[in-house]
Amino acid sequence: MLTTYWPLRNLRLTTERLVLRAPADDEELAAIAEVAAGGISRPGEHPFLMAWPDAPVERARRVLQQYWAHLGAWTKDEWELELGVFRDGTPLGMVGLMGSEYGVLREVKTWSWLGLEHHRHGYGTEARTALLHLAFEGLDAVAARTEVFQDNAGSQGVSRKLGYRPDGISRDVLHGEPIISDRLRLTREDWSSVDRPKVEITGLDPCRDWFISAG
Repeated sequence: MLTTYWPLRNLRLTTERLVLRAPADDEELAAIAEVAAGGISRPGEHPFLMAWPDAPVERARRVLQQYWAHLGAWTKDEWELELGVFRDGTPLGMVGLMGSEYGVLREVKTWSWLGLEHHRHGYGTEARTALLHLAFEGLDAVAARTEVFQDNAGSQGVSRKLGYRPDGISRDVLHGEPIISDRLRLTREDWSSVDRPKVEITGLDPCRDWFISAG
């Protein structure tokens, strides 16, 4: 049985409206990719450091390739958990939780994208809350980090609402031009003081040691 060898398939995060879990099969992954094909940002907006393809088919293919690549590259020292975001069985987008030398550092980074029609409904905040609950309550993280473009008011607002604090800036290149991002950091102490909705974690125990190296 697949989950005997890959128990991450059974990991599930449940909030009031959403379920975050791995796609059940490649057909469900393709349905998530189809959401990306329909658009993840408004024309002229570039909210992601990774430049997404303009063509819908290429955007969908990017989702598939990235998901499969992260599955194949997983180690305890370097992992990236990708989960589909579902409401009532309908895919809304994907989120990611990343750890590097996590057994030593106990820090994570998060990312997310949602289909354009699912923006401005609070799903992004709810989904990131679930990821952070997994990190802090399930995996004993000491901090979570994120990087947000300075003009991305939506993501800036979500991060600060969840207790992130400024942690400097990053300079990168996007479309051949320099771009500045705010680095933000959320500590366990600040997380504990945030008023947040209930999140239920199931299926973590069989795969807990997949996230933590011996250090």
